[in-house]
Order: sequence, then structure tokens, then C-alpha cells
Amino acid sequence: MEIILNQRVAGITGSLGAGFGYHIQRRKNGFFGKRNTKGIVPPDGHWRFIVACAGLAQDGMHIANIRVHWLELQTALYEAHHFIASEHVRRTYNDKAKATYDARDITNLKTTFSL
Repeated sequence: MEIILNQRVAGITGSLGAGFGYHIQRRKNGFFGKRNTKGIVPPDGHWRFIVACAGLAQDGMHIANIRVHWLELQTALYEAHHFIASEHVRRTYNDKAKATYDARDITNLKTTFSL
């Protein structure tokens, strides 16, 4: 997942909180969500990390938006046992309708499927 920062923010790295199992990492080409190599990652940790980043993007203070590839989102939903939403993401991609999701899409998905 790519994390697009607000223009006023030079950088952001580290954990968003305990219990996700993911953190923000800076790379040459931007900021990305990364799975922690040590510690326990709960089954819904990846999905909750995506939702947390989408929420921060909606606030607009530090994160302007996020970009999540459909396969990463589908996998995160499946691991979190949100099978119907996971299948929806896969079908939407197969119908050539959507390959990447942004913060607004994540919020809509969460609302639509009551996640």
C-alpha cells in the first residue's frame, strides 16, 4: 500500500499503534505500509491498518490519500475473514472495473459491507 502524504508533511514513519502488525516505511519512491517482521500479526491486522490509514487520509492532516492494489486489499479482507467483501473486490477487478483503491473507496467498502 502506498501512502501519499499531505504537501505540508515532509515524512512519516513508524507504527500507527499497537495491534496492527504493520508500520509505515520510507523508500526511495515514497512511503509504504510494511508488515512487521517480528511479533504477532493478528488475522485482521492488515485490514485494520488499511482502514486506519484511510481514516487519516479522510482527516487530511498528515496523509493525503492511500493507494492499495486490489490483490493486497482482497488478501487483507480474506485474512480478516471478510469473505463477501473479499470476493467483491476480486469480482470488481475481474470485471475490469477497479485495479486500485484509494481512501474514499476503502471507507465506502467498509460502510457497504458493515466492516
